Amino acid sequence: MSQPSGEPLRVLRNFVSGQDAIDPHLSQEWLVTNGLGGYASGTVLGPILRRYHGLLIASLPNPLGRFMMLHGLSERFRMPGKGVAFAGARELIGDDRVAPLAPVEFRLECGLPVWVYEIWDCRIEKRVFMPYKQNTAHIEYRYVQGSGAIRLGLKPGIHLRNHGGEVDSRIHGEYALYAREAGLEITGGAGLPVLRLKTTPPANFTYEPRTVTIEYPIERHRGYPWQGTLWSPGYFRADLEPGSVFVLTASSEPWEIIHALPHEEVTASERLRRGDLIHRAVTERDGGVLPELVLAADQFLVAPAGRPEDSARARALGLEPLTVIAGYHWFTDWGRDTMISLEGLTLTASRYQEARWILRTFAHYVCDGLIPNMFPEGEKQGLYHTADASLWFFHAISRYVDVTGDRVTLRTILPKLHEIAEAHIRGTRFGIHVDQRDGLLVQGEDGYQLTWMDAKVGDWVVTPRRGKAVEINALWYNALCLLSKWVDEEEGSGAGSTFRQYAERARQSFNQRFWNPRTGYLFDVVDRESGGGKPGDDPVCRPNQLFAISLENPVLERSRWAAVVDAATKYLLTPVGLRSLAPGEPDYKKRYDGDLRSRDAAYHQGSVWGWLIGPYVDALAKVYPERCSLDLLRGFVSQLNEACVGSISEVFDAEEPHTPRACIAQAWSVAEVLRTYIKLSRMK
Repeated sequence: MSQPSGEPLRVLRNFVSGQDAIDPHLSQEWLVTNGLGGYASGTVLGPILRRYHGLLIASLPNPLGRFMMLHGLSERFRMPGKGVAFAGARELIGDDRVAPLAPVEFRLECGLPVWVYEIWDCRIEKRVFMPYKQNTAHIEYRYVQGSGAIRLGLKPGIHLRNHGGEVDSRIHGEYALYAREAGLEITGGAGLPVLRLKTTPPANFTYEPRTVTIEYPIERHRGYPWQGTLWSPGYFRADLEPGSVFVLTASSEPWEIIHALPHEEVTASERLRRGDLIHRAVTERDGGVLPELVLAADQFLVAPAGRPEDSARARALGLEPLTVIAGYHWFTDWGRDTMISLEGLTLTASRYQEARWILRTFAHYVCDGLIPNMFPEGEKQGLYHTADASLWFFHAISRYVDVTGDRVTLRTILPKLHEIAEAHIRGTRFGIHVDQRDGLLVQGEDGYQLTWMDAKVGDWVVTPRRGKAVEINALWYNALCLLSKWVDEEEGSGAGSTFRQYAERARQSFNQRFWNPRTGYLFDVVDRESGGGKPGDDPVCRPNQLFAISLENPVLERSRWAAVVDAATKYLLTPVGLRSLAPGEPDYKKRYDGDLRSRDAAYHQGSVWGWLIGPYVDALAKVYPERCSLDLLRGFVSQLNEACVGSISEVFDAEEPHTPRACIAQAWSVAEVLRTYIKLSRMK
């Protein structure tokens, strides 16, 4: 079995005791997921810097959603005559003068984090993993080298709350600890889940409750409440001998689930599952970072644990519900992100059944010709405020059918596709409709941001693109071409003629209206409405114009392809994706940083988006295939050792050094880099 492993960290970026880091975003973080949307995550060095850092964030049925169960763990190593060393969450020690023990090495083994500590003449390895489809975390300590017993002390820190809840929030009741035959149970009052803790082998526990005040530097940097408390019930104490293994298990599952598989067996099962993913996706001629990207992709494919009705509906059809978490830590499943990511996350990894589950899950939610833009945390109903997710749905289905040949799924979903197209033609929510004068698709309504450039702060829509947006119309044309072809194939030749006529009219109008002879590339929006922006045609240089070339059915005339690709290469391309706005434009921002308003002002006004490398390479391959090489992805390879080790961030600063920002692991970033890596490696 392949054992992909990131290089040991070149630099372990430390934090000066008692001070905030100069830039918290420079810290390296790790992520482990459980296939339910739950996760464990933290800094490589151990300090808790975000509200989302924790060793067990369980994914629970609504309205709880993803819930912070075990926030941190202080680790104390003691050897007679040698002294004491502390690691992990130093905040729980309550003494800033205690210097933390830094790992001498950090690596990923089959995508799972491993810390190596050297204490005196001893070597201890720590691992964290979560069993697949369980809200359980195992924290393992292996005494791999040395002589003499080491006493290990583990002090848990707890703050029961929604994982995105503010750090200064308080529970309505009081924390309580109960000793059961199977282990310990910690509760926080009615309505809150129960945290269960057990050790293997059994360890002594000292009840010594205390509350510790801690600070969250990244939350402070991002403009959120940043001072909170953790409650600790006491500490576990165990003696480690050379060659021994000690495991702390934390879970929100019932005891019978926790005890169902011994630790070694569940560890072996997870490694086999991960090895199978690599084996299915990576051929002998493939290499490089592909195994790491395949395992990174797996983190975003989840069963929607918060919506049990989805599970019941799917299983009645002999299926399993599946969706895509758009990004960690705070995103839920988003329709747009799911459809853009589907090819990279599933099809390139030979996970065809998972792709089918995702498509059928979202098909069920089609309403008024739209698929949901997102499912909010802890809620059952989706929000439909998007103009492009439904059009990306056609693209995802096309890629799935082309790869799998699954016409049964196509025929099952085809009525929904009819419904989507017809709703767009006659008009649906949020002002989405076809302009009958030219056949182009219009979108926009006061107070909403309906395209992927969707930043909004209060009533301020940062990038108002009401009107006829370039990528919306490229997607509309592609959807109509696909639908007319499928209808002809399934319902008889000529049955799709109406959709073909709408497609042809849109194509002619697109080429007449969107070409900007003054700049030599495409307008970003034409017939722009006044909802927050200037009316008329918007000439700014953005990456959205690439979709007029990159999609399966390009709407732009071939004679203009090179000019668009040249503009994107000159103004937008960076080593980690494409800028969302060209330098020199009036609203261009160099950095994505600061509080929420500052960040959202830069979100689509210059910030580099990793996922855009996919459509760029697709367009480049059609115009300049000789320029296509893996060198285009070199910046992403190095990113696997930054921010979230083993994954790729959501955005990057527009200027060098292109610091990673926002979500530390983003589905479409990983998906499009994985898809593009395979495409380029096989173009040789």
